[in-house]
Amino acid sequence: MHPIPAHRFNAEFLPRIAERVQSIFHGTLNVELVPHTSADQPARLRIWAVARAGGGRYACPLDITLSWDSYEVDRLFASGGDQRFAEYLGALPGKLNAWQDARQIDFNSRTQADPTVLLGGLDFEHLLR
Repeated sequence: MHPIPAHRFNAEFLPRIAERVQSIFHGTLNVELVPHTSADQPARLRIWAVARAGGGRYACPLDITLSWDSYEVDRLFASGGDQRFAEYLGALPGKLNAWQDARQIDFNSRTQADPTVLLGGLDFEHLLR
């Protein structure tokens, strides 16, 4: 990936994903943009929170990192990319919900089975709503 699309993704798209996650969970989760170690790769988004009082479904507090495929990031800058991204943001609640059982994450109790979870190689498809 070229540094320019990676930089544009980090500046223009990733903050909107972070804002959308905050909106979905009404500000109860923390989000943090994590720079990639290489300037030509897109940054990642860390989502974390302290477990709710009284514990939760899993033993570990929420600590998830989202990472997008660089080819998919490049596609956002092609024709139709803005529409694709808007639809992705609209589908994000369904995507997050679908990851819960598959990756042993519980957003409600803010817990997960493993100490950290990486959801990597993500795309911007919006089939889940």
